[in-house]
Amino acid sequence: MTLDVSELARNIAGPVLKPGDKGYEQETAGMQTAFPREPDVVVGATGPNDVRAAVRFAVDNSLPVAVQGTGHAFSTLRGGLLVNTSRMNAIEVHPRKRTVRFEAGVRWAQVVEATAPHGLAPLSGSAPNVGAMAYTLAGGMSLMGRKYGYAADHVRQIDVVTADGRYRHVTVDNDPDLFWALRGGRDNFGIATAAEVDLVEVDQLYGGGLFFDGSIAGDVVPAWRRWTDDLPDEMTSSLGVVPFPDIPPIPEPLRGKHVVHIRIAFLGDAATGEKLVAPLLTAGSRLMEGLREMPYTEAGTIYNDPTDPMPYHGTNAMLSDLDDKAIQTLLENAGPGAQHKFILELRHMGGAYGREPEVPNAVNHRDAAYALGALSRIGPVDLPTAVSAHADLANAMAPWSIGCGLNFTYGDASPDDVRAVYNDQDYRRLTELKSRYDPENLFRLNYNIPPAR
Repeated sequence: MTLDVSELARNIAGPVLKPGDKGYEQETAGMQTAFPREPDVVVGATGPNDVRAAVRFAVDNSLPVAVQGTGHAFSTLRGGLLVNTSRMNAIEVHPRKRTVRFEAGVRWAQVVEATAPHGLAPLSGSAPNVGAMAYTLAGGMSLMGRKYGYAADHVRQIDVVTADGRYRHVTVDNDPDLFWALRGGRDNFGIATAAEVDLVEVDQLYGGGLFFDGSIAGDVVPAWRRWTDDLPDEMTSSLGVVPFPDIPPIPEPLRGKHVVHIRIAFLGDAATGEKLVAPLLTAGSRLMEGLREMPYTEAGTIYNDPTDPMPYHGTNAMLSDLDDKAIQTLLENAGPGAQHKFILELRHMGGAYGREPEVPNAVNHRDAAYALGALSRIGPVDLPTAVSAHADLANAMAPWSIGCGLNFTYGDASPDDVRAVYNDQDYRRLTELKSRYDPENLFRLNYNIPPAR
């Protein structure tokens, strides 16, 4: 396809690049490297005007549009126009209102650093290098989620460029339908350029991790499951089953071992946190442990998620329960003794996650008791093997699955995968709103919600 981008380039403050241009590969790159990104043109947007010009160019040239901030959950992209928002990094903290306004390219680490001096914190996730916008509009499971619910529940306003090239300031009062759809439907309804969200009065928490040898996973996972039965909403936790590589950056006690990692984030003092965590210490001897009172600026150390780009594929499921049979099935198919070496995660849901927000949104499956995620790094295994293994795991856990979560959807998701993110009523409403705001499905290079026909 031959595209003349000269006029577009004159109207854009950032770079406009085509395949073969210097800087094209860097502009299209992201955290996820398993899937190719080969757009016909990429626009490095510096602000809303650049985004509007890019969308109008795409419409005039019949190009579908994709958007990328950090590229954590990106799937295959061939053709079309890619808008890179990573240069849009403005942050405005409003301490009296307890809100923060951030642009589309901002990462959570930047928000945490900007809000901490005011004794406030955002509902950020486990990985500080994740983009705040895509995370929030996909739902957003934070380190304080059982206390405060999804990050999407705390959005006050969104600035977005829709498929008609209009720049809209969207709130529950001036456009309740679009406001509802964006919070849970993500980039299906336009390119969000900025959002204002609530902050919470948190400056520290009690947290960290307990590390057990994978050989006793059959004891530790049920013990954690029982422990989660009766916890205050101030306690948010998860459990990972992780095959650590045998490389120097990994702490020596964990190096080269399959490890069960319990992650703790408690909104309370250390003495109360220690009492709550004490039953977990009877699950078995620890390879390593580290629980402490910490400033929220160090909350990223609880998970220590990778920060370097890498190739990976994953699957996820929202679980109605995690009974003994479910745990047995999970460990048989994906535990330390299984043929495929998954990185597994179970997140404890409930609490505020299970309550409807004051202003409804399109985030679904609030009745889930646990969220399951499974990830494979591509390299040790090839992509087709990983995809097949994840499908087998999803089938094995189907009796307990009530759907999927958008935050942990990775790779080339099928229409059925996207459909599983929503219940029937909300999915129908999303497709109807798609017909209103994007009838030609311009924003389809994503986890796509098609317009109602």
